[in-house]
Order: sequence, then structure tokens, then C-alpha cells
Amino acid sequence: MRNTDIAAPDYFHKVVDCQWACPAHTPVPEYIRLIAAGRFSDAYMVNWKSNVFPGILGRTCDRPCEPACRRGRVEKDPVAICRLKRVAADYKDDITDRLPKPAVIKNGKRIALVGGGPASLTVARDLAPLGYSCTIFDQDPKAGGMIRTQIPRFRLPETIIDEECDYILNIGVEFVGGRRIDSLKALLAEGWDAIFVGSGAPRGRELDIPGRKEAAANIHIGIDWLSSVSFGHISKIGKRVIVLGGGNTAMDCCRSSRRLGGEDVKVIVRSGFEEMKASPWEKEDAMHEDIPILNFLVPKEFTHENGKLTGVIFEKVKAEYDAKGRRNLVPSGEPDEHCPCDDVLVAIGQENSFPWIERDIGIEFDKWDMPKVDAKTFGSTNPKVFFGGDAAFGPKNIIWAVAHGHEAALSIDKLCRDEDVNHRPIPMVEIVSQKMGIHEWSYDNDIALDKRYRVPLRDKVVALRDIKAEVELGFDLELGLKETQRCLNCDVQTVFESKLCIECDACVDICPMDCITFTENGEEADLRARLKAPAMSLTQDLYVADGLKTARVMVKDEDVCLHCGLCAERCPTGAWDMKKYLIDMTHADDLCRTRHQSAA
Repeated sequence: MRNTDIAAPDYFHKVVDCQWACPAHTPVPEYIRLIAAGRFSDAYMVNWKSNVFPGILGRTCDRPCEPACRRGRVEKDPVAICRLKRVAADYKDDITDRLPKPAVIKNGKRIALVGGGPASLTVARDLAPLGYSCTIFDQDPKAGGMIRTQIPRFRLPETIIDEECDYILNIGVEFVGGRRIDSLKALLAEGWDAIFVGSGAPRGRELDIPGRKEAAANIHIGIDWLSSVSFGHISKIGKRVIVLGGGNTAMDCCRSSRRLGGEDVKVIVRSGFEEMKASPWEKEDAMHEDIPILNFLVPKEFTHENGKLTGVIFEKVKAEYDAKGRRNLVPSGEPDEHCPCDDVLVAIGQENSFPWIERDIGIEFDKWDMPKVDAKTFGSTNPKVFFGGDAAFGPKNIIWAVAHGHEAALSIDKLCRDEDVNHRPIPMVEIVSQKMGIHEWSYDNDIALDKRYRVPLRDKVVALRDIKAEVELGFDLELGLKETQRCLNCDVQTVFESKLCIECDACVDICPMDCITFTENGEEADLRARLKAPAMSLTQDLYVADGLKTARVMVKDEDVCLHCGLCAERCPTGAWDMKKYLIDMTHADDLCRTRHQSAA
């Protein structure tokens, strides 16, 4: 194998599993160390640069970083990365003086943003300080999009939404609430230099089975119902409620129903419990509030009397798998089951809806009636129109919308400066030794078994009484600081200098994970099998360094390294060093414009 090029930006970035897994590439270990040091405002600003909504995401993020967390490889639960983000938001000082100021000199470029959700807000956040005149259009009176309309207040207080939306709007972004865009052709005719479409996936999927029209008064589309609850148009529901669907929207619907008068609330899903799309913690929260989840039941008919809903008939199914492992749901042969209810909430998915985009303005659509969007630039086939968030590739979550917004803003900036949007600046990388003495480091590298700390919850009786009472209370300072100590500092990398190595094997002996091997070189498959602990997982690379006096190579398995630093402490010659690796992703900013560029 060839020497590993540790100067390539992505190599060590991929080793920081949590940051690599985050769509916005938030430098997780960096902000956790800042929290541990009591520097909450600094931690908040690190988050704000990457994920834009630390207080919101600290309560609602889908947490793609946590399954990737290296702590999960040495014990059951990963670090509570998401809830530590909230610690930074809860305990920060007033950070308004640290935010970008409205541009004193405008550059003359006008950007229209359709939809006031997280993707559009991210684009505006990146472009407004550069002098762009950004105008956000939304049918609702306040900014936030699905953050404001579809996430219940018991999960996300409105004060947090207002605060973090205002941070962006106060940079000099114009928000035009109450204006629905009904024609993209007409908007293009207004002479905007670029248009960003961040309109989300605003249409809930319908369930067209017998009885749907007759009992329509008590059958509600989940996302529309949640919006009506958020805006105060709905304040009660029947005592017996059935929620159809197994995603996070279904969990929000059932928990909201409990707070609006639902005494017997059930979630009924056609798939198995493990196959449900809802996050594990969302399902746990629902069951904690005495909401049963019934699986392998397919709705066949809404029953009704004199125009009033009386229940739902379900067919019982079971899962069968073909030779390729593909699952099919087939009738179980058991009798159908009738579940009485007063109201039904249909939360079986969301769809995009683009009737307002004319088909003769240069935007091509695919067979699913979705615009063709470039996955790197987020541009459409009309060079002035960009998409992001759920509007680009279908429903995902807030953190993905933020990531799309950053990339689209970079493309819009390039377009407006007559540059090739396909050429993307490479990230900035900083590598700094953490050595303070021969056996002393500037970071805490004590690795200990430590179970994840639970976030305190409001008393269930009190929580179910008020739909605006936040359920999760967040970590207090003591618990938050304890949870920070579970982070393994994966961004503090083990860096090896062959010319200093005397091949004494001290590092091999001290390594608790047997991840370092000195051996003869060979093909990767052969080398992986010959390591002290065979490296069978191909998810991460091997760190290979030659130049040793014996002509052997040093090989380290990045997949199991805990970054404990014992190799660097034990090494008598300093061939191993612990270096903090900070990658700064490229956004549309002045610094970005001076960086080298590489073809996308």
C-alpha cells in the first residue's frame, strides 16, 4: 500500500466520525471541548457557523452524528451530541455582537428565496453579509417554515424559533410574510439575479380508502393538522384518536393529541416496530406518554354512521422475505380488526408539490415530477434557479436543509460573480500539536467507561396538561459537563513521523485497542488480514507510513483507534504526536473566495 496522504482534507475528516456524518459537518469535538471549558458562547458560535440553528437543532435534530460516534464502539450509547448542542444554546451569553453585521455596501445583486424554512434562511445567512439583497417570501406570517409549523411547542418553544430566525433576519434580510408565490415564471420576470426554492414538501400524503369522503370531517392530514395546532386554529380533538404512520410526524401527532384531549391515542403502523421511520427516541417518548404502537396492521376502510367517523378496519399482515432479503407484507390470514375512534390523523408521508412552477421556463422535471437538481451545486436546468431542503430531493430533516443551503449559497455567489458553479473551493484545514510536555497534553485524554446521562423530563402529568410546556428540560450544568467528558476527542489525531521511529514497539504494547502494527507491506486485503487485530471493516482507511529503517510499514486501523494518546505518551522519540485537526468547510464568504479551487 502507498503512504497515506494525511495532508488531504478529507482523510482525517473522515476519521472524525461524528463530523463526517453530520450533513453540515459541524466540528463536534471542538464545541464539546468548549462546553467542557465553560465557554458556552464560543461553543454556540462554532455551531452557528456550521448548522445555523443550535438551539433549534439541540432539541429537534435527527442526530445522524450519534450513530457514528466512536463512543458507541466501546459501550452501548454514544455521546449525547445533540443535547450538548442545546447546552451551548441554553447557557450562552448575548452573542448578538458576534454575529455578522448588515452589509454597509450592497453589491447590487438581488436574490429571491421562496419559502422561509431552514434552507432559505441558511442561504440568506451566508449571502446577506456579502452585500446581497436577499428577500424571503413565505405564505406564513413569520419565518421558520416547517420548524415553526410542524414541530410542536412541547418539543420546541416559539421563543427559540424567534430568536434564531431573528439572528438571520437582522443581518439585513427582508422577510415578506403572507405572500404565497403562485408563479415562478412571474417571479423570474421581476429580474432577480438568482432564485432559491426552499418551499419544502408541503403536501401530506392522502389515504384513499372506502369511507374517506364520507367521514372527512374527522380525518385529518397530519402535517396540516400540526400546522393548525401551531397557529392556534385547532385546540381540541376527540377522546379516541388513531394516528396512521410510523415517522416522526406521526409521533408529533400522537403526542399533540394527548395534550388536546385525546385519552385513548394509538399509533398504528403497517410495518414492524423496528422498520418504522421514526427516530428511536421519538418512539420512546410516545410510549412514555402511554401511547401504544400497534404494528403490522394495514388500514382497509374508515367506518362511519350518518357522516360521523366511528373507526377504522385493519387487515393483519406479516413480513415475508424473498431470496434477496427483500421484505414483503402479506396477509396473515387472521380476521380483520376494527378499532373504534373519534378522529384519525393520517401521517403516512409527505410529497412535494410544484403546480406553481411552469414547465416552459427551462426547468426540467423527472418521472417523479421532481425538478432535476445537481447534487453538488443544487442548481436546476435553469441557471438562475436553485433548490434546497425538502424541495430538492424530497423530505429529510433540518440539518440536511442547512447543508443544502450552504452549498446553494456558494453556487449563487459564484453565479453572480460569473464564476463556474461546478468548481468548489477545498476546505481549510488546521493541524495543531497538543503537546505541552513529554507526557502532558492540552486536552483531556482520560478514557473511561461512562454511561450516557439522561436528559431530565418534565413531570408527565404536568407535561400532558399544557401543549406549550417543553417536555425535555435539558442538561443542567453539572450533567452537561459530565456528558462532555464522554467525548473521545476524535479530532485529536495520531500523527506518525517515520524518520523519528526506532521501531521499539512501545506504541504497539501500550495500545489498548491493538490498532497499531509494524509489518511487511502488501496489498490492502492481505495487509488488513495480517494486522495485530485484523481490520475487516472497510468503512475507514488504514493509516500507512513507510520510511522505516527495516523497510517495514507502520499500519494503524483508524476504525478502532480511540485517540487516547497512549502511543504518543509512551513513544521515547516523539515519533507519535497528537494533533488537533480542525476542518473549516467552505461557505460563501470572503475567506472562501481566496482559497484554492478544485473541480467538483
